[in-house]
Amino acid sequence: MGNQINSSSDSPSRFYQSAPELPNPWAAGSAIGRALRARVTEEQWSEFQTELQAFGERVPREIERLGLEAERDIPVLVQYDAWGNRIDEIRTSHAWTELDAIAAREGMVAIGYERKHGPASRLLQFAKLALFHPASAFYTCPLAMTDGAARVIELSGVPALKDHAFKHLTSRTPGEFWTSGQWMTERSGGSDVSGTEVTARYEGGTWRLYGDKWFTSATTSQMAMVLARVESGAGQGGSTPGGLTLFYVELRDARGRLNGIRVNRLKEKLGTKALPTAELSLEGVPAMMVGNPGEGVKRVAGLLNVTRLYNSICCVGSMARGLQLMTSYAVERRAFGRLIADQPLHIETLATMRARAAASTELVFHAVELMGKEECGLATKEESQQLRILTPLTKLYTAREAIANASETIESFGGAGYIENTGVPRLLRDAQVFPIWEGTTNVLSLDTLRAMAKDGALQPLVADLAGRLKGVPTSLPKARIERRLAALVHHAKKKASASPDSQQQSARDFSLALAETAAGVLLLERAVTDATAGLAASRFIGVIGEWIAREDDIGAIDLASAKKLALESL
Repeated sequence: MGNQINSSSDSPSRFYQSAPELPNPWAAGSAIGRALRARVTEEQWSEFQTELQAFGERVPREIERLGLEAERDIPVLVQYDAWGNRIDEIRTSHAWTELDAIAAREGMVAIGYERKHGPASRLLQFAKLALFHPASAFYTCPLAMTDGAARVIELSGVPALKDHAFKHLTSRTPGEFWTSGQWMTERSGGSDVSGTEVTARYEGGTWRLYGDKWFTSATTSQMAMVLARVESGAGQGGSTPGGLTLFYVELRDARGRLNGIRVNRLKEKLGTKALPTAELSLEGVPAMMVGNPGEGVKRVAGLLNVTRLYNSICCVGSMARGLQLMTSYAVERRAFGRLIADQPLHIETLATMRARAAASTELVFHAVELMGKEECGLATKEESQQLRILTPLTKLYTAREAIANASETIESFGGAGYIENTGVPRLLRDAQVFPIWEGTTNVLSLDTLRAMAKDGALQPLVADLAGRLKGVPTSLPKARIERRLAALVHHAKKKASASPDSQQQSARDFSLALAETAAGVLLLERAVTDATAGLAASRFIGVIGEWIAREDDIGAIDLASAKKLALESL
């Protein structure tokens, strides 16, 4: 969106509203800047700021144009050539290819693995992703899966993959840079991968995969990580046990043709239109096993840890974009005799949105900081436990915040926000995917319970948050957040001895409240040295208020009553 003012020379009195103007999205005083600045050294900050300022200048000038072009020229599937040969070619726009080249040159994946700045490399990378995402037509999706695949390969210890695929995935050279798909979802399972039906057979000295994958994003990638079920006795000598296993697949043969893969159709989606998402049939595609048979879920966890934080940083980037648009429009749009930027109620709305976005930003960068430490072997046991629980918490919380932010952004534009060619509605259509990809809110809430029960992750997180609050002066509203934290701990202890069904029933409310509380603590900590963060923290904590478990509320209902109410129409 550029600043386009339409006027008519023969009707000078006729009014035409200016479109919002997108500035360089990098600003050292922004929530993203504050979160980054607090976690790096002076030397790193100076270097990071220079790189992010230069990259930010490319966003409205170049990347935004490519993103809009990719949205207009959406992928198409050509299944047959002129002679009737099945080719299953997914054709994407020139802009999509250019976005791939920019991602390579800017090191969107490479930064995290070059580790030039040690653990802080991930912080620089994710700050850059936050700037890139809103303009990129969701090219961050293939980047997320590429990064996740690179991490799985790095941890796998398979020399053939590290010497070949890993180098491509982490390259800065267009043409050599590869992206990766992530083929998990099937008709039978969705988030429940135990329903996986794609099978792996050992034939002629190689593994081959058979079956259908229902959702495969970034299907134009050069490789993919695929979950499949090893047929019992299908290994070398018939000794390999059955079980879910992770496989590495290259999509094309030496002649560039799909290798045992049939593209059945492209998905027609609510949003993410520029991103090719397909239904595939695997018809004996050659594959390499990653890890041991039956280790698929364990291996995939390493991939999901990365992609869930990508999802979270994209939420933060999207929220920042909405706020940029709202602010630009507010200082241009007049209503009731004055700019809406001078309307008290509009200012209240915008200030609350900024506070909520700032809290989400602190939460994401805290998780990314822990990830950088763990990958560099510098995380303590307690920090690794925190990362285990913060990863699902951060993803589930920021996803829902991004949708609320996008909806409020549309509303702030009035009728213009509902018109497609303003570009504003796309914010909401695209944001709706955030709580679906990489695990829904409910799935992640259950994962939070597992992190608490199996990994003992709650106690280290609570101890860390309590320690941070000790350094916050009483002049800031820390008492309320302390009460929230205490209430959550009390709830967790009470539920620890409850039935699994009872624990699951409250998992969603608990997880959202815990994530929100952690975000509040981190924002309060930032407020100690930053006045703007102090304003944001006071507002955010005032908005979220106290927390009381639903079963302690007057209107609380038991599981049987909940089921009766939920299924009333049946």
